[in-house]
Amino acid sequence: MAFRRISRPRALWELLQGTHAAPGPEARSRLRVVGGLVHFMRDARRLGISCAVDDLVHRYNGASRHAAGGYPLWLDHFDPLKGVGLERARIQAGQNANGPLISVVLPVYGTPLALLRRCIDSVRTQTYLNWQLCIADDASPDPRVAKCLLDYARLDDRIKVVVRDCNGHISHATNSALEMVTGSHVAFLDHDDELSPDALHQVVLALAEHPQARLLYSDEDKIDENGRRFEPHFKPGWNPELLRSQNYICHLMVVETSLLAQVGVLRPGFEGSQDHDLVLRCAEVLAPEQICHIPKILYHWRAIEGSTALGGEQKAYASEAGRRAVEEHLQRIGRPGVVDTVSPGCYRTRLALAGAVPKVSIVIPTRDRADLLSVCVRSILEKTEYPDFDVLVVDNGSSEPAARRLLAELRDTPQVSVLDYPVPFNFSAIVNQGVRATTGEVLCLLNNDTEVINASWLHELASRAMQRDTGAVGALLYYPDDTIQHAGVVLGLGGVAGHIHTRMVRGAPGYMARAWVAQNLSAVTGACLAVRRNVFDEVGGFDEAFPVAFNDIDFCLRVMEQGYRNLWTPYAELYHHESASRGTDDSLEKRERFNAEVHAMKWRWGDALQDDPAYNPNLTLDHGDYGLAFPPRSPRLRVAGARMRH
Repeated sequence: MAFRRISRPRALWELLQGTHAAPGPEARSRLRVVGGLVHFMRDARRLGISCAVDDLVHRYNGASRHAAGGYPLWLDHFDPLKGVGLERARIQAGQNANGPLISVVLPVYGTPLALLRRCIDSVRTQTYLNWQLCIADDASPDPRVAKCLLDYARLDDRIKVVVRDCNGHISHATNSALEMVTGSHVAFLDHDDELSPDALHQVVLALAEHPQARLLYSDEDKIDENGRRFEPHFKPGWNPELLRSQNYICHLMVVETSLLAQVGVLRPGFEGSQDHDLVLRCAEVLAPEQICHIPKILYHWRAIEGSTALGGEQKAYASEAGRRAVEEHLQRIGRPGVVDTVSPGCYRTRLALAGAVPKVSIVIPTRDRADLLSVCVRSILEKTEYPDFDVLVVDNGSSEPAARRLLAELRDTPQVSVLDYPVPFNFSAIVNQGVRATTGEVLCLLNNDTEVINASWLHELASRAMQRDTGAVGALLYYPDDTIQHAGVVLGLGGVAGHIHTRMVRGAPGYMARAWVAQNLSAVTGACLAVRRNVFDEVGGFDEAFPVAFNDIDFCLRVMEQGYRNLWTPYAELYHHESASRGTDDSLEKRERFNAEVHAMKWRWGDALQDDPAYNPNLTLDHGDYGLAFPPRSPRLRVAGARMRH
């Protein structure tokens, strides 16, 4: 292999060809590329050359992965059951023949017979043999359904069938199937879906590795009537805030039978979201280390007309049931608030601040750039509805006359104070010095190049930060062109850590609607970060060994190490002119400093940077768009550490 440096114009042309070239006649393809160049030049004049190039690279990477074949190609390369993989799995499963009995419960109603047979056959052909299938027919109007089920029961004595006298909907039907369960664990299956052939074996292996696990879940994809698999859902490890926002656990879910006896079976009245209600009730009595994520596709969700696999709008009642399930969950765990539906199956929890409203101290490091600081402070004072906050501007030696005049004005502005701290630039030291000079129970670290958008931003951050299990809370930040700059951070992305969903347009749902909902993430940016003072003090604040880069990531990881959960919310929105006041890292000295900080992060955190619990090892670390990893990283089980608070 040889590497050859190309010119910048050549690099631009390659990017344009990869993004805008079209199949067909060469003349048409060249015309598309020229059109792309005109579009790029327009963006460069409007946004600046750097932003225009970033956007072009993002579109080039997306186009490259799409052209490479996407999920079907990924399955061809990495599906462990391809070729001889299935036979190998059967041999391995045979070595675990004396494992626990897994009871698969299957409520059935009016299922097309072809799909019903494929569903049942996906259980009968499991590599693991110690299972039972408990089927409840919910009084299907077509008598052929009951006959089909009874024929299967006569064929295989591991299949038990009850035919209900009257239709009671999915909760009653599932509970009828549960009454026949004799296994130690229950796996939930819908009547037209399919299990992966090795699904139950993988569950048994997980239980052998983590016998304390009482609730297990896997990744899933969708399957159409012709058996074509698509739209994989590669999930994070245990993520309680995401579960309050959407039922990300969904399929395959396996629950210890004794846990069902403890929390109760499915509750009528939550039809369509009965599984979401169940997993929320289970989570309330489990320690995090009792919940295990298997990062493998073990379930194929049938996507046909009328199925929620095609979208929550297919069954609107299911979304309302899910909203009520989350609202009742908040009441049970003592978190007062209301729940709104963001989109079908996605929810926003509006948390109330119990007791006295905590004072928030907003700390803004700055140097020169009066134009940025003026917009930042003015937007806070004019738009923030939160009743008790103050602003501390920490000036790191401003010398420009406009900045000196603005700082003098701010010293006389109500709710604002200025702290002079003219030392060599060290962002961590500036933050720590500013925090020491404030009195708020909640701290909000804010860059001087941000601008508040929505009036409730500070209430959203403070109400989240005040939850006893929460550490750092991050916001949704946009570039000035209304594309996303920050929607959370993934460890290992680009080497150490990187932002996700960058350059997506404002309002886009992102991967599995995760740009729309609050969730636990391992890290958030310090450009807008809220945290309780006692948590900040507990971890010793920002580490001054990281003067510029990764100090916020290191802080978040130390907070998580103490057992708190960091959180990102899309409901606190700000504009961010990223690093506009600091400049770029294009000098030799800056590059050397940055490389030293990269080395320090890798030395301190090691393999943790390659195994983000809020991300999936089947997703790429090359780009922040939730693309597929070629190849996937380690498929080891994801179980929360014992120190995590709950």
